[in-house]
This record gives sequence, structure tokens and C-alpha cells, in this order.
Amino acid sequence: MKMLRAAIASVVCHEDVNFLLTNRIPRRLSTRFFGWFSQIENPLIRDLSIGVWRLFTELDLSDAREQRFRSLHDCFIRRLRDGARPIDPDPDMLVSPCDAIVGASGRVVDGQVLQIKGFPYQLRDLLGDDAHAAVYGNGCYVTLRLTSAMYHRFHSPHDCTVESVRYFSGDTWNVNPIALRRVEQLFCKNERATIRARLSHTGHAITLVPVAAILVASIRLNFLRPCHDVRRGGPRTAPLNVALDKGEEMGWFQHGSTIIVFAPDGFTLAENVRQGDTIRVGEPLLRVPHAVTSTASFAQPSHCV
Repeated sequence: MKMLRAAIASVVCHEDVNFLLTNRIPRRLSTRFFGWFSQIENPLIRDLSIGVWRLFTELDLSDAREQRFRSLHDCFIRRLRDGARPIDPDPDMLVSPCDAIVGASGRVVDGQVLQIKGFPYQLRDLLGDDAHAAVYGNGCYVTLRLTSAMYHRFHSPHDCTVESVRYFSGDTWNVNPIALRRVEQLFCKNERATIRARLSHTGHAITLVPVAAILVASIRLNFLRPCHDVRRGGPRTAPLNVALDKGEEMGWFQHGSTIIVFAPDGFTLAENVRQGDTIRVGEPLLRVPHAVTSTASFAQPSHCV
């Protein structure tokens, strides 16, 4: 199996081939088809699909709560057994919301962040709002990329209150490093949501941006009631007041994608966060400063922290 997987990887990971296979196809049509196909509850289709999946990835289901799945989709959005992802209890630590490979990270400079080295984008274009972007002037960000074989649910990085969610319709480009090196402003083009939250104990404003991708294009948020379906009736913002505990599940992707975490000035990267390394839910991500200078709302950027 390892030799076969290595042989497949040598072809699929070739940059031109990978970009062709994952982007130069009808992305929306492929995504809709895969969404339908993955939910077929047929034992033969399920087993064959998971078998093919294993040829392309190192799928590890040893920490899954269930070992039998109704469909490929059921396997994608699997839950983990209790205790599989210990949550760092340090109140001065913002933890990773998901299992991921660490991508671009660092400071917000002149309103810009990086999707990959040499490819900056404007934060206001990602968040869709100048005032929202201004909250993170001189702030800190971390890009977290979920691969298809990873655990696809994401969790609250700290005790916080979710204040709003805004949905952006968009494309479904692949979000792997090959595409990030070729498609400018990729995160700003793809379907995404902005989750605005405030830390319960310090009042700091943070934002999580789940970005959908090819074969995904579906972000599910547990804390949204049906009346707050931000996709229904076109893109819109849902004001909320939902308290979440550190490590509490927030939602999931259907296949794998990216979450970008933004924090204001004063936050610093945890020592274990290095580009290219794997991080898991509950592990330290950003260090929280001890004091906050203001608890102004997102709508008042002139008073942001």
C-alpha cells in the first residue's frame, strides 16, 4: 500500500499535474457531484470510496469515535473518541481550532497578510469590511490548512462569545500550496465565512475565517439556528450572542479546507507554531496578552484593541 501510494503521489504531486487535476476542471459541478456521491449510503460504494481515498492519503481512523460509517461523507465528518484531542487549559493560550498544517502566519502589515510567500492579499478583501479589517491593524494571523485525511471538525479556540457570522459566496479553488502559488487573492475568491467572537475573560476580538475549497464548498456551523442560515436568501450577516467554551465544537467542513485565525495587536505565536508543521485541535496557537485596552465592538474600529 505504501509503495502504491508513493507511486501515485509522485504523479499527482507534480505541480502542473496537480493544478490541472484539481483546478482546471468544472469546479462547481465537480463539487456538487462529489457532495451528492459522498452521501450515498451503500456499503459497496462506501467501502470502495474509502479504499480509493486510502490510496491517495494516509487516512488514520484509529481515534474516530465510530469505526463503521454509513457513507464516505459520514467518514469525512467523523467525530473523535473522548479525550482524543486534549485542550490546553492555560487561560493565556488561544488553541488551534482544528487539525491542520500550519501555513503562512505572522503580523498584519499595512493591512496585508500572506497566503503564501510572495503572494500578499488585502485583509479588507477577505473580511469584506474596512472597519472589521482595522481591528487587526498590527495584529497577528495564522493560516491552518486541513487536508482531506484529517479530522474535519473545528472547535472554539478559547472561552468566547460569537457576535456575528457573515457568509460570502464564491469559487471553489483548491487551497493547497500549489494553487496558492498560482492564484492570487485565492482566499478572497473562494466561498467563506467570517466568525467574529470576543474572548470572555479579556474582551479581545478575534475572527475565524473558514474557507471552502473544491469538493467542499460547504461549511456547517453548529451554533446557527435555522433562522440564522446565512446562505438562505443570499449572502448576509447574522448577529449573534452565543457563548462557547474553549474546545467546544463550532462546526465542520465536508472534505477539508482552511481556517485563518486573526487576533489583535499584542497576541504572539506560540513557540510550537511553525510553518509546515502539523498542529492538532487544542494545542497552543497564540498567546493572549494579559490586559485589553478596550472592549469596543467590531463596528467601532477607531476604538479597537
